[in-house]
Amino acid sequence: MTSRSHPPIDIQPFSPDHLDGAAALLADRHRRHRVAEPLLDAMYENPASARTAIEAELAAERAGGWVALRDGEVAGYLVGQQKAASWGANVWVEAAGHAATGPAVIRDLYAVAAAAWLGEGRNNHHIVVPATDNDLVDAWFTLDFGQQHVHAIREVPGASFGVVPRSELIIRGKTPGDLDALAELELVLPAHMRQSPVFSNLPLQTFEEVRDELRADYDDPKYTYFVAEHEGKVMGAAIGCNIEISSGHQGPNRVAGAAFLGFAAVFPDARGLGAGSAVGEATLAWARDAGFESIQTDWRSTNIEADRAWRGLGFRPTFRRLHRLIG
Repeated sequence: MTSRSHPPIDIQPFSPDHLDGAAALLADRHRRHRVAEPLLDAMYENPASARTAIEAELAAERAGGWVALRDGEVAGYLVGQQKAASWGANVWVEAAGHAATGPAVIRDLYAVAAAAWLGEGRNNHHIVVPATDNDLVDAWFTLDFGQQHVHAIREVPGASFGVVPRSELIIRGKTPGDLDALAELELVLPAHMRQSPVFSNLPLQTFEEVRDELRADYDDPKYTYFVAEHEGKVMGAAIGCNIEISSGHQGPNRVAGAAFLGFAAVFPDARGLGAGSAVGEATLAWARDAGFESIQTDWRSTNIEADRAWRGLGFRPTFRRLHRLIG
C-alpha cells in the first residue's frame, strides 16, 4: 500500500492578499488550543480578530514574513519582528506570528525565514508556541530551539481561599516608607537571573535608577503591591495589575480582562520563610476580590525557584517561548 503525498508548497513573502488565509489558520490553531485551556480568550477563534492580531505583528518594528502556499491556498505563515537591542540581533515570532496545517510546513517556512534573518545579521531567534501543541513544539525542537520562558494562567481562587503566612509573616500593602526596600527587591530578581542556571545577560540598573522609576509609579492605582514583613523588615513583595499593562502578552497570549502577577521577589536571606508563596497567594486573592476571572503570569524556565513557586500556586503553562542562538 502506498502513501499519498501532499502537493508541493510554494514559499513566498507575506502580502496583504494572504491575510485571510493566515487568519483562518490562526483561528483554527487557537480553537484547538482552547480545547486544552479554555481560559484563553475566545475572541481569537474569530478569523476577524485573528487577522487583526496578525496585522499588528506585521506592523511591528522590522517585521516581515513568509507564507507557504499549496494549490494556491495558504498552508502556513511565519511573521517575525525585532525587539529591543538588549536582546541582541534578534527576531521574535509572537503568538499570532505563526500557524500552519502541519509541523512540516513550519519547518520549511523557518528554513526560508532563518536564511533571510541571518543574512540581515539577526541570529537570536525567539518563537512563542502553544504549550499544549506537542507536534508544533516538537517541530521547533527539531529546528534546534529550546525552551526559554513560560507563560501561564489559572482561574482565580474560590471564596474560601485565603493567605495563611508562616513564620509570623505579615502580609500588607505598601507604605511610603517601603520605597527603598522595594527598590532593592526590584534588583534582586535581575541579579538572581544572572546566576546559574539562568545566566541572563540583560543589563542591570543602578539602585538610584530603580528607585526613581519606582517613585514615579508609586501611587499609580493601576499597580497593587503586597509586602511580606518579618520582625519589622520587608522580606519580599509582589505586584498585581491588569494584563493590559503587560507588554510581554500580545494577541492570543493575552486574555482580555485577566489579572497579571507582574512581579515577585524575595530577599535571598528570607527564602524559606514562605514569603514568596504568601505574596503570590495575596495577589491571587486580590485578583478574585477585584472581580477578575483569571490571572496570568510568566517566568524564565531556568528560574527554578519561580518555576516551582508558580506551578505550586496552580498556574498552567499556555505558551512556551522557545529560543535559538545561531553562532
